[in-house]
Amino acid sequence: MRFIDCEDVVDIATGSALLGAGGGGDPYMGKLETITAIRECGPVQLLDAEEVPDEWTVASIGSVGAPSVVLEKGVNGKEYAIAHDFLQRILGKKIDAFVLAEAGGLNSLVPIAAAARVGIPVVNVDGMGRAFPGLQQDTYCLNGVPTTPMVFVDEKGNRSVIETIDNDWTETIGRAITSASGGAIINMGASMTGAKMKQCAVRGTVDLAQRLGAIIRQAKSASEVHGLSPREYFLRESGAYLFMHAKIADVLRQTRDGFNFGQAVLEGIGQDKGKTGSVVYQNENLYAEIEGDVVISVPDLVCLVDADTFLPITTESLHYGKRVLLIGLACDEAWRTPEGLALGGPGWFGFDIDYVSVEEQWKRRFCATMR
Repeated sequence: MRFIDCEDVVDIATGSALLGAGGGGDPYMGKLETITAIRECGPVQLLDAEEVPDEWTVASIGSVGAPSVVLEKGVNGKEYAIAHDFLQRILGKKIDAFVLAEAGGLNSLVPIAAAARVGIPVVNVDGMGRAFPGLQQDTYCLNGVPTTPMVFVDEKGNRSVIETIDNDWTETIGRAITSASGGAIINMGASMTGAKMKQCAVRGTVDLAQRLGAIIRQAKSASEVHGLSPREYFLRESGAYLFMHAKIADVLRQTRDGFNFGQAVLEGIGQDKGKTGSVVYQNENLYAEIEGDVVISVPDLVCLVDADTFLPITTESLHYGKRVLLIGLACDEAWRTPEGLALGGPGWFGFDIDYVSVEEQWKRRFCATMR
C-alpha cells in the first residue's frame, strides 16, 4: 500500500500514454484533472491486488468516447461521485474501491481522480494492460465478469444505466448513449468481488505506468550514466522493439459512432530513409505496416513516440512533419490465448491479418541483418 500524490501523477500520465498504444485519451487532460482532485481532496490510497479483501466489491471507472471529443469536453469533476452513488444504489451494496478499466493516457488517471473525489482506494490493476476501444475488450470479460449493470454520467449530470444480455450489447448500447451525450461520457461497471478481481485483473498497472514515465523523463540524463544513447536507454529499459525512424507524411482521420478512425502515413528518415509505412487506428493503434508488410498488430501495443523525447503520441495529436519512432510492446499473455485473440486480435476489428507476436516480428525483420 502507498499513496499517490501530485508528483507521482506526472510519470503515471506519461507511462499510461505509452501503454495506451495511441489511445486511452489525452494524458494532459487526465493529469490536470487528477492533480486538481488530489490537491482538493488529498492523496489517493493505492492497494496491490493481494491487499484487497476477498469480500470487497470493486468496479471499473473510465471515460468512453472519441479521444478528440474527450479532449475538447473534459469533465467537471462531479461525474465520479454521481456514478459511484448511482451504481451503489443499483447494486444495493457498497463499492469499496475502483479498478482501472484499461491502461491509457486518460483512462489510467480517471480512477485515481475519482478515488480522490469519492474518498476510496484505487487498486494497482487494470483489465487490459493496454487500451482497447471496446467496452467488452478486457480481461474481466474474458473471465466471465459481466460489464453490466453499467452506469453512464455526462458533464451535465444526466445519468443512464444499462443491463444487457451479453457484453457485446453493452458496447453497442453504451456507444449510442455516448454519442447522444456529445461523444464523451464517464462510465462505471464491471463490478466484482475482490476475490474475482485477483483471478482476472492485469497486475501492477499503475506501478508499471509510473516506471515507464520515469524512464522517458530520465532518458537523456540516465543514458550518460549507463554509457548509452538516450534512445538505447529508452528501448532497453522500456522493453520496446524499434521498427522504424520516420516522419509523419500525412494523417487521415474521421470521427464516427463515438470512435476516432484513421491512418498515419510514415516516411522513413535517418537509417530508414526510403522506406514507407503506416499505422491504422480506431482510437488505439491497431496495426503497423512497413513496405506493405504488417510488422506489429493488436493485441500487441503499436506505439508512436517522439523521436527525441520519447513522449508517446496519441492518435488525436498526430500531425504532419512530426519525427517519430514506430515501436512495439508485448501485450499481456492473456491476450495471446485463443480467447484473448478472439476478443482483441486483428480479426475482431475485421482485418485479415495473422497475429504474430511483436518479439517474433522483430526477430524476423532485424536479427538476420544484425548477424
